[in-house]
This record gives sequence, C-alpha cells and structure tokens, in this order.
Amino acid sequence: MRTLAILPVKSFGAAKQRLAPALGSGSRQALAQAMFSDVLTSLRRVPGIEWVAVVTADPVAEAAAGGGRVRVLRDTEQAGQSAAALIGIRRALADGFERVLLVPGDTPLLDPGEVAGLLSRDRSVSIVPDRHGTGTNALVLAPPDAIEPSFGPGSRSRHEAAAEAAGVSHAVEVVPSLMLDVDTAEDLATLATTLGHRRGSAPATRGALSQLDRSRARRHSPVPA
Repeated sequence: MRTLAILPVKSFGAAKQRLAPALGSGSRQALAQAMFSDVLTSLRRVPGIEWVAVVTADPVAEAAAGGGRVRVLRDTEQAGQSAAALIGIRRALADGFERVLLVPGDTPLLDPGEVAGLLSRDRSVSIVPDRHGTGTNALVLAPPDAIEPSFGPGSRSRHEAAAEAAGVSHAVEVVPSLMLDVDTAEDLATLATTLGHRRGSAPATRGALSQLDRSRARRHSPVPA
C-alpha cells in the first residue's frame, strides 16, 4: 500500500511558546529544529513509507528537510496542524497514495519499528493517543481522506467520533515511542529523563538538551574573583 508520511512543521522561531517560562527563544528554536530532525530521520527508516511530505512555511525547516524521499509542501495559510495536514492529504490523493501517516515534529522518540507495526494494521483509521490519553499524536488514514484530521486538545475523542460517523474501521493504538510530545516544561523534563535511560535514540534532540544543560551550568557557575 503506497504510504505518504505527513509532517507539519511550524516556524522554528515561533515554536514551543508554552516553553517560554523555561527556555529562551534561541533555545526553543534549537530544540524544535532538533526534534524535527530526529522525527524526519526516523520516518525515513520506516519500511513501507514511500515519501515524507514536510508541510511548512519556514525556510529553515525547508532547508533542513533536504534529502531522499522528502517533499516540501508550502503551508501558505499557516492555519495550524490540522490545516497543514490537509495540505498533505490533498497531495497524497492527487499523487495516488492509498494511505497517510500524520505525525507531529515534536515526538523525537519515534521508533521506526513501532511505526512499521502500526502501519501493518488492516483498518481505515488508527488513532495514536498522547501520554495523557486525550490528545492525538499520530493518525493513520486509509484512504487518506477516511476522516478529516482535527488535532488539538481533546482530539482523540473527536477522531473516534469522526471515524464512527464515517462508518469506517478504526481503533485506538498505543504506540509507546509516539506518546510523548513536548509542549510544556514537564514534557521536557520527561523527555530528558527518558533519553537518560536510552542510548542512541534521538541524537539531535539529545545534543540540543546537552547544549541547554551546558548553558545553564555556565549561567550558574561562580564568577572568578
């Protein structure tokens, strides 16, 4: 089944505003770019994904998306994740893809093997919840317009209701490596702790967090007499 992964990316400069109390703008931008890089790298390694569509208005994200099996789609409206996902869905339908995987750019723990397992399910809609159980961190739609995506708070129940209304086969699928998205300082702390127990995963994000730790250490180090 021809599958297109759709990865909407907000402008790095405007990303992660909810982390502002904990991180400066430069650190937030570096973290957002690092997480995007790790997600994109992992998606390229998923068996069965033919192409990855990066939907963005950010020239930095566009440049970072260079490489094999990646298409950049311009997000001219910048109307949010759901609207950006629809840009990718329309391209998938136009290009004859039979299935799409919608994922955000702030799930750097994404494991290619787990995503391959998700794609092996024979159903029209798979809904991957966030770690709180109320949001949606990934959607698999076959065909690409099986339902219309509606991300944001409470999106899990909206996606379930949409699938029921459309009369298509659907299920909520827990995928551990996709459950943590990074929006708050608590999410960031959880990510740092998780990476501390894993080797080799999310190298760009790991590097960004290490740089952040070094910057904090320099700020709090005693001034030489």
